[in-house]
Amino acid sequence: MKVSTLIPEFTIRAASENDTSLILSFIRELAEYEKLSHEVVATDDDLRRSLFGDRPSAEVVIGEYNGSPVAFALFFHNYSTFLGKPGLYLEDLFVKPEMRGKGLGKVVLAYLAHLARERGCGRFEWWVLDWNEPAIKFYRSIGAMPMDEWTVQRVDGEALDALADTFTESQK
Repeated sequence: MKVSTLIPEFTIRAASENDTSLILSFIRELAEYEKLSHEVVATDDDLRRSLFGDRPSAEVVIGEYNGSPVAFALFFHNYSTFLGKPGLYLEDLFVKPEMRGKGLGKVVLAYLAHLARERGCGRFEWWVLDWNEPAIKFYRSIGAMPMDEWTVQRVDGEALDALADTFTESQK
């Protein structure tokens, strides 16, 4: 458990398999805030397998204020071929609305930056929705810069299946 000297009541700990339902509840709260609740299809079993199974895909930390869970961050490693080093990618960061403005999010980000440096990462990055002005303002205040020259691309659902099928078909 990591304690912030800036906010002694706030601790950060690695999530365990026992936190699976808590993690899912944080994901649902985040999705509601982002107006994306309709996209959450994850289940406890999905999270248990992908976060705590034989080959974990991501890690989670839980932020607790006076012993109560109030924040979470889900992250994983990516890789930069240009740097020749791993990076740390933050998929989700959520602080309960009633706990915002206390600096908890900054402590979580500082912890993850520390972890990235400790693990030899060349960068720490994340996405933010373009309408989320409070988050963007906060990120700028800690030195984060937008990657304006990049456009995110995604293939999912039927398009993912169709693309994968082109490879499967070529193997016959």
